[in-house]
Amino acid sequence: MSFRTQPPAPNRSNRCQLFGPGSRAELFEKMASSAADTINLDLEDSVAPGDKETARANVIAALRDIDWGSKTISVRINGLDTPWWYRDVVDLIEKGGERLDMIMIPKAGRAADIYAVDALVTAAEAASGRRKRLAFEAIIETAAGLVNVAEIAAASPRMEALSLGAADFAASMGMQTTGIGGTQENYYMIREGQMYWPDPWHQATVSIVAACRTHGLLPVDGPFGDFSDEPGFRAQALRAATLGMVGKWAIHPGQIALANEVFTPSEAAVAEARAVLAAMEQAKAEGKGATVYKGRLVDIASIRQAEVVVRQAEMIAGK
Repeated sequence: MSFRTQPPAPNRSNRCQLFGPGSRAELFEKMASSAADTINLDLEDSVAPGDKETARANVIAALRDIDWGSKTISVRINGLDTPWWYRDVVDLIEKGGERLDMIMIPKAGRAADIYAVDALVTAAEAASGRRKRLAFEAIIETAAGLVNVAEIAAASPRMEALSLGAADFAASMGMQTTGIGGTQENYYMIREGQMYWPDPWHQATVSIVAACRTHGLLPVDGPFGDFSDEPGFRAQALRAATLGMVGKWAIHPGQIALANEVFTPSEAAVAEARAVLAAMEQAKAEGKGATVYKGRLVDIASIRQAEVVVRQAEMIAGK
């Protein structure tokens, strides 16, 4: 193992990120009272070009006027290839008060994109006298973003999270699909006459998780477009959690409970992890580096696996 230890990710619960368009101010109070850990107020894709300025004003008012409780509050700004993003940043900092926690940067393609936003945010914070330092999260949703995911994760000390944006990623890659997340009808295998649908997002998910874990960020799964398909949402969330992601976007209130359930370790899983740790403590007391638990070998690597589950459960319980 490298002598450079893997840095810890931010110690905050991020099981569900609930998105709402900045142009739909009537939704904000309901979002604030929801069970989502993180709220994302959107100025980008869910807002029509003619509504950009109204949406920005709505979000600024909501940051000042709504009681968001202990939720993490993030605003997705417009892309760096648009005429709106710089004003999003400046107005949020100068007019939005101190409640905003993060800025979400869409379609991050390289470290320079993060640097550009960082430079503007740093100047605006200094000029406005803002006391709380804004954090960043970014979305990997282009071919360039996936190729450069590690440098994006390391691009700024403000970086706290990366998400997979499946729809724009599919478009950038030229994938033949109009679905947002989930399995794809024509992406299948046949074995002994039976059809099996693998996960077309697997490689991107693993790459994002690896980059995040290397640089101490939270890896988050993005949207699942068919909010009427609860089994499909659950299946994708379970795959993402198994691969190391800590949460998932919700684009509809009905997805919140599902995300929270999947990304909260079950009582059985926590009990199992604690039992593994206890077994290893007993082995250690007996001068052993490994032992057998329920018929399987457990060793120091097992301790690390079990500690992930226990830490996650303790963090959620204390949030």
